[in-house]
Amino acid sequence: MRKSNGQHGTQVTILDVAERLFAERGFGAVSLREIAREAGVAVSGLNYHFTDRIGLLSAIYARHTRPMNMRRRELLGEAMRIADPHSRLTAILRSYLLPAFASSTDSGGGAQFTRMRAVLSAEGDPAARNIIAESFDDTTREFIDAIADCLPGVAREGIVWRSQFLLGGLYYTLINPERINRLSDGRADGADHDAAIEALVSATHASLVALVSEQIPETTK
Repeated sequence: MRKSNGQHGTQVTILDVAERLFAERGFGAVSLREIAREAGVAVSGLNYHFTDRIGLLSAIYARHTRPMNMRRRELLGEAMRIADPHSRLTAILRSYLLPAFASSTDSGGGAQFTRMRAVLSAEGDPAARNIIAESFDDTTREFIDAIADCLPGVAREGIVWRSQFLLGGLYYTLINPERINRLSDGRADGADHDAAIEALVSATHASLVALVSEQIPETTK
C-alpha cells in the first residue's frame, strides 16, 4: 500500500510541476526533461506514469475537467426544470460559470489550470487542441442545446458565437482580475467572484436574447 501511495504522490508532483510550467511558458516550450528535473524524477519515471507529454497534458485536463463537467451537468439538470425560458436561460448560464469559478479557488490549483488553458488556447498546438476538445466539447454542446431550447427559432451559429464570447470573458476575468480594480479606480473588485458571475450572466443573457429580435425580418417589425 505504501508503494501505491508513493506512486500516486509522484504522479501528483509531476502533474503539479507540469501544469505550472505549461501555465508559465506554454505546451510547446516545455520539455519532458525539464518537467522531470523540477519534479525530482527520471525521464523514464515520467514516461512510466504518463508515456509522453500528450499523456501528461491529458492527465492534467482530466483531473480538473472531470469534476467540473460533472458539476456543470448537475446544475444544468436543475436549471432545465425551470419553466420560464428567461429564468431558465439565466440558470443555465450560471450553471456553466459557477463550477469554473469554484475550480479557480480550489486547493487543486484551479487558478493555475485556468491560466494554462488560456495560454494553450492561444498557443494553438494541434495535440493540445484535441485534448481541449475532448475535455470540453461534449459538455459545451449540451449547454448550447439547452440555450437553444430557451430561444426557439434562433440560429445555432449565433448561440455558438455568444458562447465563445462568454468563454473568453470567463478566461480573462479569472486570469486578470486586477484589471477590473485598476480600470474602475478601485470601485469594483475583480476578485469578487459573485459580482463577476452576475456581470457575465447579465451581459451574456442580454446578447443571447438580442438574437431573437435579429431573427425577425425587417418587414414584420
